[in-house]
Amino acid sequence: MSRKSYVFTSESVSEGHPDKVCDRISDAVLDALIAQEPEARVAAETFATTNRVVIGGEVGLSDQNKLHEYMDQIDSIARACIKDIGYEQEKFHHETVEVTNLLHEQSAHIAQGVDSATDKEEGAGDQGIMFGYATDETAELMPAPVHYAHAILRRLAEVRKDGTEPTLRPDAKSQLSVRYEDGKPVGVSSIVLSTQHADETQTSADIRDIVEPYIREVLPEGWISADTEWWVNPTGTFVIGGPDGDAGLTGRKIIVDTYGGAAPHGGGAFSGKDPTKVDRSAAYAARYLAKNVVAAGMASKCTIQLSYAIGVSKPLSIYCDTFGTGEVDAEAIERAIAEVMDLTPRGIRSHLELNKPIYQRTAAYGHFGRAPEADGGFSWERTDLAAALKAAV
Repeated sequence: MSRKSYVFTSESVSEGHPDKVCDRISDAVLDALIAQEPEARVAAETFATTNRVVIGGEVGLSDQNKLHEYMDQIDSIARACIKDIGYEQEKFHHETVEVTNLLHEQSAHIAQGVDSATDKEEGAGDQGIMFGYATDETAELMPAPVHYAHAILRRLAEVRKDGTEPTLRPDAKSQLSVRYEDGKPVGVSSIVLSTQHADETQTSADIRDIVEPYIREVLPEGWISADTEWWVNPTGTFVIGGPDGDAGLTGRKIIVDTYGGAAPHGGGAFSGKDPTKVDRSAAYAARYLAKNVVAAGMASKCTIQLSYAIGVSKPLSIYCDTFGTGEVDAEAIERAIAEVMDLTPRGIRSHLELNKPIYQRTAAYGHFGRAPEADGGFSWERTDLAAALKAAV
């Protein structure tokens, strides 16, 4: 029997964290190319350090002669991302950073996995396992620790950018240890917040005075008590931040991007990858399915696993675990999933409308638990499949 009373911890990082800067640039490159050609194949990776950004990877277009034309946009895309995040410090500034573009044509041997599938359908771009998860402990059907860790940093970014808190800077990390009783989140035993700031004379106490009201605003009422431990900028001064303080790389925050460690992860990163890459699209589909299972009242907690082989269109396996909370058998849910959604790479892209420039917005504060948007952004957060799943079991 699973434990009912425990403390679970998750972290988040802000849009100004070095790795998130890189995720943002990689997804902005992807959006720019998909906007030009919805079926573009993109695998963009970004590295950032002091005064330098390097972008590499592969691009596949229907007319590769257009690649050079599109490459002229990359420098301005990277600078626009850095500017919007808010970096204007001496050794990492959107106007003066050196941007190196090493993107090149996609390998034909990689492309053939998608283009020449063994079963005559569009194949998966790689082998792999992907997980989706949902739980009814928040309205967004997300684990509470990572959901509120994201919410804290998103709120601090808002007040930094609108000028309310002018001494905050872009680089930040949060961490919440959430106390569960009878399987439900009821409070916070510790709060960790480290944020870059403007002035070396600002102490940890000064920073806490700034951030504490926003943290209290975000967390549910009653979750912070006299016993809650606060660790705000525990090492002291944090003025040098971003890629100047620590190098960044695309794809290094996969647990922050998903469920904060509360659910399995297949290991593949998302940012910079077009939706033929099942690392991304099938992980979105798995979240969509798990969320709809919970939204349908078939379980209060659900994990879905999908697996693929390169060049093969249909998933090799579908696995469901409802952790003893299921109102129907997990095997019945697995059969229903196969019935109600086409889980080939093209089927996923079509159902969730993924061939759109909707990815830059996913690069910070989590790919899951966000509100579906009118232009198709976060389509995998819809619960429009719940009725069909219920009817199929």
